[in-house]
Amino acid sequence: MHWMMRAGVAVAALALIPVVDTFAAPYGSRALRQGTNGSDVRALQRHLDKVGYETSADGEFSPATARSVRSFETDEERRANGVTSTYEQRLVRSRGEEHAALDDDPTAPATDEGYLDDDGLAVAPASAPEEVKAIIEAGNEIATEPYEYGGGHGRRLRDSGYDCSGSISYVLRAAGLLDVALDSLGLARWGEPGRGEWVTVRANAGHAYMIVANLRFDTSARKRTGSRWSETMRSARGYRGRHPEGL
Repeated sequence: MHWMMRAGVAVAALALIPVVDTFAAPYGSRALRQGTNGSDVRALQRHLDKVGYETSADGEFSPATARSVRSFETDEERRANGVTSTYEQRLVRSRGEEHAALDDDPTAPATDEGYLDDDGLAVAPASAPEEVKAIIEAGNEIATEPYEYGGGHGRRLRDSGYDCSGSISYVLRAAGLLDVALDSLGLARWGEPGRGEWVTVRANAGHAYMIVANLRFDTSARKRTGSRWSETMRSARGYRGRHPEGL
């Protein structure tokens, strides 16, 4: 009888001990891998999405999250195993903060700005590097050409129409910055990571657009302006930023 009473007291005492809730684990306090869950996983997913690795922030480290992590690790030239160490979690957060500071600060670009003429074509700043002027000249050549899915991905530069990645591939190839046309995922891995001083390509699995001398070169702009060029920016959320070396 006494041992049963003591056992009951022990069970009651254990019930009073707080249970460690992994769902509320602090960010960067443990390694995260497929199958883990918690608020720290959700925070990681949000940071990945902010940097441009499209990820749903549901707190579950799913195969899709693992793919985003491996893409990030590859771009950072780290071992792409899909497991985020505490260091990598801090690195993802740091990259997200860098992107937010650049995208939210209207004074961030150090370059002179281009502008659009009355025909909706881009005019390059006189101070722009020759490659930038070549990009703008090539962009003007196809600015009003129709959208065509798969257009611009052949061996020849000129085509009857261009899709989003085909448009960007065209101007980069014309400027000598790209050898062959790439799709949007290829552009998301092309060049150097982050925002450029003169040229930034924003790409994800579904779309790609470009910022050149503070002008947006984007097939979606044709719906409103009739030209791929626009002086109106769009949110970079969900897009990975890349740029040509030196630009």
